[in-house]
Amino acid sequence: MVEQGFNNHPELKPFRRQLRQNLTPAEARLWTALKGKQLDGRKFRRQHSLGGVILDFYCPAERLAIELDGKPHFYPDAVEYDRRRDEFVKTHGILTLRYVNRWVFDNLDGVLDDIREHFGWWKKGFE
Repeated sequence: MVEQGFNNHPELKPFRRQLRQNLTPAEARLWTALKGKQLDGRKFRRQHSLGGVILDFYCPAERLAIELDGKPHFYPDAVEYDRRRDEFVKTHGILTLRYVNRWVFDNLDGVLDDIREHFGWWKKGFE
């Protein structure tokens, strides 16, 4: 059980709001496909925090975090940071799916299909 205030910590609210108001082009494009329960009736949240981590997108019903990665994520220090961050999120029963920003523009349907394939991941044994 996640303790009260661990999700969407009040201290991060202004930063989360700022991130929602300034989505990257890739985040904005993916959000158009996720908002309003468009993806198989699943509710997704933008810029949801878990502890001190802010997730790009989060689907509580499916225990899925979705992160979109641009160039800054490909440097060795950033790759290690993202790995540790994903491990932290996983300790709370949430699987992180990462997609390169370009994929959202080049193959949005493929990204959405991959997200769907991970619905119920904890029942299917995905790691």
